[in-house]
Amino acid sequence: MSYYTVTVRTIYVVGRLWGGGRAAYSYALTPTDVENIGELTRENCQLWLDKNAGDFESIIDFAVDIADFESDWATEEGRNFYNDCTREYYEDED
Repeated sequence: MSYYTVTVRTIYVVGRLWGGGRAAYSYALTPTDVENIGELTRENCQLWLDKNAGDFESIIDFAVDIADFESDWATEEGRNFYNDCTREYYEDED
């Protein structure tokens, strides 16, 4: 049997669109994107989004899952809006 490792590099975003309204999107990051973020902190991920999430006028909330670094949504509203739009992000099993 063969085994392989999957490295997850995703930032889940809720943001304001340039034309009005809100949208949800997930950025699948390349190794170069992760390198450009630098030290994996929520603040550095926010800076990367500010420079690279041009589809959005502004970022409302986001969650990060990059290898061993995770940062959850800042608000329950952000998580719920993303889930309502995509059904992609898992719900807590609490």
